[in-house]
Amino acid sequence: MSEETKKNGQTEAPAEKGGFWNNWMVRNILLALIAFVLLLVGSYIGLNVLTHHGQELEVPDLTNMKVREAQYTAEVEGLKVLVVDSVYIRRMGRGLVYSQNPKAGSKVKKGRKIRLTINSVTPQKVQMPNLVGYSLRQAMAELSSRGLTVGKLVYVSDMATNNVLRQLRGNREIAPGTLVESGTAIDLAVGLNPEDNQTYVPNVIGLKYLRAVDVIHGNSLNIRKLDFDESVKNYSDSLDAVVYRQGPEGSKAPILIGSDVTLYLSVDPAKTIMKK
Repeated sequence: MSEETKKNGQTEAPAEKGGFWNNWMVRNILLALIAFVLLLVGSYIGLNVLTHHGQELEVPDLTNMKVREAQYTAEVEGLKVLVVDSVYIRRMGRGLVYSQNPKAGSKVKKGRKIRLTINSVTPQKVQMPNLVGYSLRQAMAELSSRGLTVGKLVYVSDMATNNVLRQLRGNREIAPGTLVESGTAIDLAVGLNPEDNQTYVPNVIGLKYLRAVDVIHGNSLNIRKLDFDESVKNYSDSLDAVVYRQGPEGSKAPILIGSDVTLYLSVDPAKTIMKK
């Protein structure tokens, strides 16, 4: 013991062993840090459980179903449906699901809302335009703008080839201004000059259904048959179907105006990709 310490009558206490861990401030800080880390881990795990982290569901195909059927099918899979829009497709059942978003096969989380567009129960009506005197191409464009389609091209002798002479529905003339359902096919009686009566078959392989039909009609030809294979299960599929074969084949060789063409269509990539 030093002289100075002795004089003051004080003695030094020996240093405690393990003083770092026994320090109350250090211990409390460490405990607080541990508690904070445990809270973070617990929150992360809990959040993953609540949000089904990493758990994805496959969206079922709801097209061509009635809304109630689509709702039940979605609920069974842990999903919900919401009707957001409607269209009118003449060749599709009234009130059926026309399209969905996300599409069938998409991966989503449980509880996701599938937005549906349905085919209207009440058909839309449009006024029949006056196409007499139009060229075939002008008539096609006018029908398309009204939501109508070209049916059959009926060629009759006339001085001007592809000049529209009459407009028909079901073999009967239809007057301009007549209200018709959207999507109705209108047959056109068009002129055919014997000295201007040839065209060629365009190559429409790789084109989608409606576009291919337009190209065939635009070349003054008729559709004899649309042959959809087994991969095309509903009208929505038909809109996405691609021509993978046609008869006759596309050629620049002359062919009589008004001749028939058959189109073979599919949504099977094994057919469509190889043929594009």
